[in-house]
Amino acid sequence: MWGVWLSVPDFLGSDSVRSTPVTHPRAVVFGCAGLEVTADEAAFFRDADPLGFILFRRNCDSRDQMRRLVDDLRDSVGRADAPVLIDQEGGRVARMRPPHWPAHPPMGVFGTLAAQDAAAGREAAQEAAWINGRLLAHMLTEVGITVDCAPVCDVPVEGAHDIIGDRAFSRDPAVVIDLARATADGLLAGGVLPVVKHIPGHGRAFADSHAELPVVEADRAVLEATDFAPFRALADLPLAMVAHVVLKAIDPTAPASTSPIVVREVVRGPSIGFGGLLFSDDLSMNALQGDPRTRTEAVLAAGMDVVLHCNGDLAEMRSIVGAVPLLSGAAAERWARAEAMRHAPEPADIAALTNRLAELLGTAQT
Repeated sequence: MWGVWLSVPDFLGSDSVRSTPVTHPRAVVFGCAGLEVTADEAAFFRDADPLGFILFRRNCDSRDQMRRLVDDLRDSVGRADAPVLIDQEGGRVARMRPPHWPAHPPMGVFGTLAAQDAAAGREAAQEAAWINGRLLAHMLTEVGITVDCAPVCDVPVEGAHDIIGDRAFSRDPAVVIDLARATADGLLAGGVLPVVKHIPGHGRAFADSHAELPVVEADRAVLEATDFAPFRALADLPLAMVAHVVLKAIDPTAPASTSPIVVREVVRGPSIGFGGLLFSDDLSMNALQGDPRTRTEAVLAAGMDVVLHCNGDLAEMRSIVGAVPLLSGAAAERWARAEAMRHAPEPADIAALTNRLAELLGTAQT
């Protein structure tokens, strides 16, 4: 665990002794600009003390380089177990790519396999999804990464923007549930925490939230039956990322990530009942309005536990850090529960699993 959570009075008497230090990093995850930590970045991270870091394609060149980068990021905050995140889904969304790392299929391939046979196909797809998660975890732990922003639990609809597309397992919520669960279990078996995304659902969006704000017109009954269903079924998992998507039937004025109504009634409420830690989606995305600090304040006010700022822009990071509180209270407890689920990778024959995955997917890839 990266911190010990104790109840300590605000004012300690002269004879009072705090025998165990309490670690409260700031409730933000930052990116960095390149392949190594600059002196300015290291100094900023030391003072800001973010909970952790997130890596992108610009940060990934080779195994040795990534191990150094991850170590240096952790050194900058003085916590050897500070979480390091990455979006390594497979397919289009893969920060670590050949030739240094194997290519993994998009999640839609597993849904294709499930659809080939009502019973045998579903079973084979679940096995393949678990193996894929386990192999992703192996690749990530080799370079010190402890959190994967996967699986995608969105349920696409006909005509929706392809920003999700084959990143989703299926248009059938039941298939999404089975395959997302298998993927998450594979990641956990390999010592990596999964992040379910994009709660409460991005599959019905007809716009790319990286570029503009999507507005979902579906009524609440439809959302409950489809979009929310996978997140409700996986509500026991430790981490989730909240979408920058307006659900017009619930709060027509704000995306889920800045809507206290959606967070209270849907994400934390009976519609989904998610009890884990909530990350905002990236503050840099154009779905959000205002300057970086305004965006930060909005997602925190809505109920996000941790702010995600990914673009590595040091000036932007400096502008928001004062708006981010220390990770404490319920948010700290949620993170502690998440970290308690992470363990050393279970033994696995990686070569045998790789061969088995290729065998299972041999007829599914298109």
